[in-house]
Amino acid sequence: MTKQPSPFAQPIARYLPGIFVSTLAAVVGPAAAQEAPPEFDTSTVSFEEPVPEVLTTTRLRQPKTRVPGSTTIIEGSLIRDLGIKHLYEVFRLVPGMTVNFVGSHQPVVTYHGTSHYEQRRMQVLVDGRTAHRATLSDMDWESMPVPLEMIERIEVARGPNSAAYGINAFLGTINIITRDPADTDGVEAYVSRGSRGYERTFGSLGNTGEVVDWRLTLENRQFDGFGTKRDGNEFHDGHNLNFITWDSRATLNDQANLEFRTGMADGVNQEDPSKNGGLTPIENPDIELRDYYLQSRFNYHFSENHFFHIQAAMENFRREQRYRIVAPSGVVDCLLQGTPLYASQNCFEPSGNPGDPPALFTEINSDYEDARLELEIQDTLLVNPALKLVGGAGFRKDTLRSETYFNGTVDNYQSRYFGNMEYSPWNWLTLNVGGNWERTSTTDDSYFSPRVASNFVFNDSQALRFVYSEAVRTPDPFEQDPDYGYTLRNVSPDEFSELEGFRLTMADINPYPAQTTLGEDLEEENITSYEISYFGQFQMEEALLYLEVRGFRDELRDMIGGVIKLRDWTLANSLSANQQGFEIEAMLEYPATTLRASYAYLDQDTWYTGDPILDENGNVDTKEQKEQAELLERMSVTHSGSLAIIRDLPWTMKASAAYYWADQFQRLNEQFERIDGRLSKQFFGPKYNAELALTIQHYLNRDPEMGRDDNIDHHNQFFVEAAVRF
Repeated sequence: MTKQPSPFAQPIARYLPGIFVSTLAAVVGPAAAQEAPPEFDTSTVSFEEPVPEVLTTTRLRQPKTRVPGSTTIIEGSLIRDLGIKHLYEVFRLVPGMTVNFVGSHQPVVTYHGTSHYEQRRMQVLVDGRTAHRATLSDMDWESMPVPLEMIERIEVARGPNSAAYGINAFLGTINIITRDPADTDGVEAYVSRGSRGYERTFGSLGNTGEVVDWRLTLENRQFDGFGTKRDGNEFHDGHNLNFITWDSRATLNDQANLEFRTGMADGVNQEDPSKNGGLTPIENPDIELRDYYLQSRFNYHFSENHFFHIQAAMENFRREQRYRIVAPSGVVDCLLQGTPLYASQNCFEPSGNPGDPPALFTEINSDYEDARLELEIQDTLLVNPALKLVGGAGFRKDTLRSETYFNGTVDNYQSRYFGNMEYSPWNWLTLNVGGNWERTSTTDDSYFSPRVASNFVFNDSQALRFVYSEAVRTPDPFEQDPDYGYTLRNVSPDEFSELEGFRLTMADINPYPAQTTLGEDLEEENITSYEISYFGQFQMEEALLYLEVRGFRDELRDMIGGVIKLRDWTLANSLSANQQGFEIEAMLEYPATTLRASYAYLDQDTWYTGDPILDENGNVDTKEQKEQAELLERMSVTHSGSLAIIRDLPWTMKASAAYYWADQFQRLNEQFERIDGRLSKQFFGPKYNAELALTIQHYLNRDPEMGRDDNIDHHNQFFVEAAVRF
């Protein structure tokens, strides 16, 4: 339930814009205008900073001047300094990425839009472990067992990256890297409370030793989601989730170590009956989740120039979604007679049989369970400063269990071989050639995704890149081989007991099965991408500037589009798109001050290429074909970006401000705009340090961006937080 705002909230809200502008002016004002105590660091920025390195793009550690593509680096300290409250909100800082919500406050993160029902076209890793759910190839960002306090950095490879990570890295790769257990020795506790029922409590305990470093974390997240719907009713779309994780590293000898990680998550994701749940729910179709993972990685160094790892991971995602529905008693007659429900209006009327109750009540479920086993071996060889090689192989088995989606159990297998060569024949030129060969049982076929790039290095801190890449995405098991239906249980009243255990499928609903694509094989999606990008790191008189500019053109073909509904299933390789644009990312580091900016421009053209869609009269339904193309680009925006500033203040205080925007969702000028401000104070004792902070979020736009019910009742949101570390 959404908590009522404090009686002081509305008066404060009236003065928020003035408070924020005054705070921002103080933050960006010159340091000379303040009396700095001795402990306030005003030293100049070091110009000996090395060029940032990334690991994700090719699996090789490379400076940005040598990496074959644009990669965003988001440090964990930046996330915490900006007061970001949810993991998915971090990606508003990445140029070209948009964040929004579907259904009952289900967060969606996408790069360049092209999001259909789920986020199927990006690979997401946590410490090298695949994090998406296998059944729907989707991301559940709210239930990811990654505390914000434990994030070391996030690397986002922008652009097709299947050459390194395979089929799911169709549009890019997100790699979340957590802090080393050796860096989190001691006890840490954090608590935050705020608007819309936001509550987050976190604690960690760790120790470092000569042989083993370890860390144990506990976390609880609660949130009420959106506010009041347009009909005046309160949205039922919050969550209450619990997490426990363990991270450790054992040093076996000077050459080898063993990492072990495990974690569990459980809790409830609330689902509003008007936004989720099949048929006609008469109660909240809430989702109970039970997830766990185990991950082990053996690292061995033959020498400083030759090393390898073997990694094994097992994950299990379990969702229980059970609820009661109601249907007119005429439904019973139609089902028992074999009449498709939508063939006659009489099916949705009382049966008229003497003595029949007016309605049928029954319980259905949308339960599913994914179990993933993933194995990987990777070898890295630095032949000499000019030649670096990485290669390896991987295997994955997904076991999918769902009465609703598969009417049983489905196994899916993937095997792959990958490699990348970095060759610098001269200091001013670096060539990268890489590829991934992969076979999947979903299509019973194999695919190769190549990438070639040349980097012209002007000096140690500037380079111009030219990148060509291809990638594929194969349909996930639910797209390709569904057996979709609901089994009726606990049927009432007793007059309708004949339907106990009845499985309701599309054949029982749709009178026009020839117009559906259920059972037809899907092919792989394809993307061809061209990139020209520039990276530069510049010394200025009193600052250090990082600048990255990316221009791109992508050709997407055989994209899977259509509708996934029990009544209407029209998935097909029926869409194509061309997209081009540019992205800018910059950061300026002054003494005690950091400024960061990102901007993306996207020009996207999507069109229908599949077989003609026919209406009930057999005519071409051009409106439906256009809607399918628009559905693919519903998360695409023409302009998006962010601005942020972080300022160290005297008396161990720190202030930050950020502005996020994304416009023209669905090309209908629906916008997202928000200003965040945060002020914190640190305390240092002989054996502890602590922090208190206040964060304010101000939503500038007054209209929902995606769904008409996605309302935030109060456009000023307040959060307080406290942390202590021993």
